[in-house]
Amino acid sequence: MDIKTSLMIVQVILAIVLIVVLLMQAKGSSFGGIFGGDSSSVYRTRRGFEKRLFQFTIGLAITFFLVALISSIIV
Repeated sequence: MDIKTSLMIVQVILAIVLIVVLLMQAKGSSFGGIFGGDSSSVYRTRRGFEKRLFQFTIGLAITFFLVALISSIIV
């Protein structure tokens, strides 16, 4: 298995995990809040698990972006 195939597999796994984590974040908000209809959630302070999940999502998105960038350079 070459590096290109490995990067593609990693990218697919990261994409699936990122989707699951994003859905976990949206689960607590109302249906209108998912699409920006709930303005009160913008000014809330994240605490505990919600804060860690948010930080993990940012790290996961950055990792996904870097893997995609490296994958496009190798092609």
